[in-house]
Amino acid sequence: MQKNANILNKRARFDYEILDKYNAGIVLTGTEIKSIRLGKASIAESFCEFNNGELFLINATIEEYLYGTHYNHRAKSERKLLLNKKELKKLNKDSDNKGLTIVPLRLYTNEKGLAKIEIALCRGKKNYDKRESLKEKDTKRDIDRIKKSF
Repeated sequence: MQKNANILNKRARFDYEILDKYNAGIVLTGTEIKSIRLGKASIAESFCEFNNGELFLINATIEEYLYGTHYNHRAKSERKLLLNKKELKKLNKDSDNKGLTIVPLRLYTNEKGLAKIEIALCRGKKNYDKRESLKEKDTKRDIDRIKKSF
């Protein structure tokens, strides 16, 4: 079994401009944490949403545990995120602004084996912003290639 899981949302950094980052805990069942430790999860199309003052992770996929019995979990369900009350109020106020959303960046397990998720308050990028970030990435790759040859 994998000791530390590290599941990334690669599209988030390309599609969104990151304004603020937070680390949150997740309320999970036993078979969900076992699947995460095996690396059988995806947060590529997921987002976060407030419901009655609580933050939930929507549309994240955690595959069913292979050795689970009838107590196995559903692959796609809402999962509650755990943050401080002050952070929740700030995120709720900021996410009400037009054009801002809360997106998960990384799902990981810490040293104690607990599942944590790194979420970010983001603003969507326009097409010209995406092209600019691709140009920066290409030039950085070219510069690194030139440096390596010397």
